[in-house]
Amino acid sequence: MIKVGQEVPDFKLQGYADGKFKDYSLKDFKNKWLVIFFYPLDFTFVCPTEIREFSEHESDFKKAGAEVVGVSVDSVYSHKAWVEGGLGKIKFPLLSDFQKRMSEDYEVLLEEEGIALRGTFIVDPKGKLRYMVISDNDVGRSVKETLRVLKALQTGKLCPVEWAPGKKTLN
Repeated sequence: MIKVGQEVPDFKLQGYADGKFKDYSLKDFKNKWLVIFFYPLDFTFVCPTEIREFSEHESDFKKAGAEVVGVSVDSVYSHKAWVEGGLGKIKFPLLSDFQKRMSEDYEVLLEEEGIALRGTFIVDPKGKLRYMVISDNDVGRSVKETLRVLKALQTGKLCPVEWAPGKKTLN
């Protein structure tokens, strides 16, 4: 089982970004914070709202020294068709976990349905899992909360409830 504080499983997946297909692996994000979010499928209802919101805040994640990747079990061709056919420009790669290995490794795979749950993982620059939330597919996640947690983790200090950048930490 993947646990907070442990190294995350490596991955090697093809992705689609900026009109191109490219191979991605965990080492491509070495020495950077990485936000990985799994979503069930392209061409669905809740997923585009999340993807657009992550894309809208991509510069905020970059300012915080983090990269973002989205992952689903769709093919890179499905990602391409979705982006070009209505989703619109996305500022980070959508990775294809077509073989479902990464979804299985990160324990978000719903085997009977063959899709992933909504899972959000924050990985530190050393490759250790610092945060994870896995939820039912019916409810979209909060991108602003993910960014808040990233910034809290980066302080290296104790952050109280509803902590926000600029507020006092506990040590």
